[in-house]
Amino acid sequence: MNPVELSIFASRISAVCDEMGAVLQRTAFSPNIRDRLDFSCAVFDAAGRLCAQAAHIPVHLGSMAYAMADIVASCDWGEGDMLIVNDPYLGGTH
Repeated sequence: MNPVELSIFASRISAVCDEMGAVLQRTAFSPNIRDRLDFSCAVFDAAGRLCAQAAHIPVHLGSMAYAMADIVASCDWGEGDMLIVNDPYLGGTH
């Protein structure tokens, strides 16, 4: 991948995180989510490494890395598998 392609890919994957946050904010019932933006959205790779994040409250991402490490280690992954996680007990900050 050349530098231009890498930049385009990075922008696209960051936009995915931003869109995840926009959808979460629009559909949230909680004022903490809807009004205070007290959430974080990120994309991780198959090894649990952070690929991109949205700029909501990045401090949550510190605990997300540990949660992702546990998820990656505990699941039997197959080709093309994806996972969406919203588990406050698995590495949540509150």
